[in-house]
Amino acid sequence: MLERFHVPHDIAVKINHEEIFSVVEEIFIKMGMSQVDAKLSADVLIYADVRGIESHGVSNMLRRYVESFSEGGINPTPTPKVIRGKGAVATLDSDAGHGLVVGPYAMNMAIEKAKDYGIGSVTVINGRHFGACAYHAEMALNHNMIGIAMTTGGLMVAPVNGAEARVGLNPIGVAVPTKNEPPFIFDASMSSVAGNKISLAQRLGVKVMPGWIAKEDGTPIMEETEVPEKYLMLPAGGTREIGSHKGFSLAMLVEILAGVLGGSGAGLNRRSQAAHHFIAYDIDAFTDVDQFKLDMDDYMKSIKETKPSPGNDRVVYAGLPEFEEKLDRESNGIPYHPEVLEWFKGICAELGIDWKLS
Repeated sequence: MLERFHVPHDIAVKINHEEIFSVVEEIFIKMGMSQVDAKLSADVLIYADVRGIESHGVSNMLRRYVESFSEGGINPTPTPKVIRGKGAVATLDSDAGHGLVVGPYAMNMAIEKAKDYGIGSVTVINGRHFGACAYHAEMALNHNMIGIAMTTGGLMVAPVNGAEARVGLNPIGVAVPTKNEPPFIFDASMSSVAGNKISLAQRLGVKVMPGWIAKEDGTPIMEETEVPEKYLMLPAGGTREIGSHKGFSLAMLVEILAGVLGGSGAGLNRRSQAAHHFIAYDIDAFTDVDQFKLDMDDYMKSIKETKPSPGNDRVVYAGLPEFEEKLDRESNGIPYHPEVLEWFKGICAELGIDWKLS
């Protein structure tokens, strides 16, 4: 994640990842979830935090989930149900269950189908926010599979040349196993930047970059700026001249695969708060697994060994910086903004949870 989105070192408070995990789990239990589901939900959030994906960790998302539970927006004890399927594919109604629980459930379904058919695909409707796409995609790696996960995010993105929001933020996650190198793990919104990063920018008091957002009338803002009161998100690419038609079309694809394919509509015509799509590819059904992983290692090394351009120290691939961040944060703690810890103190007092964090 870009440095501007990290908590400044001079104010960051580092917390052991196991300690914050325990508190998050207790909060979810207080929301009415079972201990198993609460533990899984905490795992998805801390997964993001230890990898430096603050936009989808506890800082940004936990208070939103608590608010949604309180308003009846998330069913704490759902019974997901297959409503249609054939062979390697299925459509699942999540029963308004937490996406941090139903997402892994659906990804596991796709993985099991891939064991039988070489590929498995599950679409989920009537869903809720499911955290970082990478978590679900990465589940496939332990099964020698490639994993893909995508979801319809908030309807905040204007079409190319548009002055109204018509597609969601719509992130896509892809995870590919390697043998010895850190795996390839891509996770990105199909908007110019993840919508949650705008919230981070506001909390941290930093400006947003040119081409990230547009004025209320759809005009791209092409200079660094404070986040205005009203704005539109731009597709990945920012402007047509530098490829926003590509990001916009990929965002539409997510609406189609997650929403329309599951029978819950898309864009302004969505009939689900969120919809998801999961795919698992069993590598052994396509090629030799060991050779695949060796080839992936060679490919990842060739990227890392690319000569950097002037002013840059190195070249990385998707998943490598997060792998390195995880090693550091699991050893030295996760840096949190003091405002986030104040929220934790308040919600723990409100829910009757002993404050355990320093």
